[in-house]
Amino acid sequence: MPTTAPGFPAIAPATCTPTSACAGCSKGTSKKIILIAVTSAAGALLFTCIYVLVWRKKGKRLRFLLCKKTSSNTEKNYEAMIVSYGSLAPKRYMYSEVMKITSSRNDQLGKGGYGIVFKGRLPGGRLVAVKFLHDCKGNGDEFVNEGSKRALIYEYMPNGSLDKYIYSEHPKEILGWERLYGIAIGIARGLEYLHHSCNTRIVHFDIKPQNILLDKDFSPKIADFGLAKLCHTKESKVSMTGTRGTIGFIAPEVHSRTFGVVSTKSDVYSYGMMLLEMVGGRRNVKSIVAKSSEKYFPDWIYDHFAQDGLQACEVTSEIEEMARKMTLIGLWCVQILPAYRPTITKVLEMFERGSEDMDMPPKQNFSGLL
Repeated sequence: MPTTAPGFPAIAPATCTPTSACAGCSKGTSKKIILIAVTSAAGALLFTCIYVLVWRKKGKRLRFLLCKKTSSNTEKNYEAMIVSYGSLAPKRYMYSEVMKITSSRNDQLGKGGYGIVFKGRLPGGRLVAVKFLHDCKGNGDEFVNEGSKRALIYEYMPNGSLDKYIYSEHPKEILGWERLYGIAIGIARGLEYLHHSCNTRIVHFDIKPQNILLDKDFSPKIADFGLAKLCHTKESKVSMTGTRGTIGFIAPEVHSRTFGVVSTKSDVYSYGMMLLEMVGGRRNVKSIVAKSSEKYFPDWIYDHFAQDGLQACEVTSEIEEMARKMTLIGLWCVQILPAYRPTITKVLEMFERGSEDMDMPPKQNFSGLL
């Protein structure tokens, strides 16, 4: 009678010889092991597939929740910013309201890289310019923010942008030197505010005549901050990769860091180039001088300033002082190395001085930058 472990039933002996019994048991055990191994492998594979599918589904949901949470936080920050302005907070409009304001975008004023601008009228009768932004994922202080529909509402500038005056056939006859001089100072004051008076410094990076708008009194307004960068109040240097700006106005260091660090003085360079265009009444890129070959514009200004007192720029004795100051300041602002350029605050101080108190800046090798 075979013995059994306590609690287990007895097992009857097999009817085979010891040798055959061992062989039979070995084959049976091997089949069981193979069957168990195959079943385990299949189960593990099935479990892995189910786990991956569940993980991917959860991952997608997790990413969706994170995006939704980020979007929600952005909206909360945006709303908090609006509330922080108190009574000065900008008014927000529904997209349908803005369509009514612009008469369904009937009167187009202009078009740029970030959107299209239309003329509009608020319910109270005030004229405005409405910029419908292209679809974007960035954040901004929009007046309209419904999904991908975004728009900015600006004060309408009835006199358009500065470029249409200084690039006209007779620019000085339209604006006059005194008004042109006042516009130059006004732009400098606007830049001084951006560089030194804001809670956070702003470097515009696209100062040019097309981005200077003129109101009914020809007071200048700096527009289009699509390329602007912020920097801390105590710093003037800007961390930036790549080049930004408009050809002819881009500071050398923005194009290549070998010339120096990018800073608020990069705007000063653009401002100086614009001043020279205001004096010369012509574009600075590939300008063609009458009866001569192409010559880089600042070189042309510099040479005429030294030779004939800017008579080629339609400067008469009555307004020579204004033209001389604008020219000298402009030439100082377009120095190749940022260290030799004045700050915009210094530029305003220079406008207060007489041209006889200003030194002639060294001539730059502009052609090497082209």
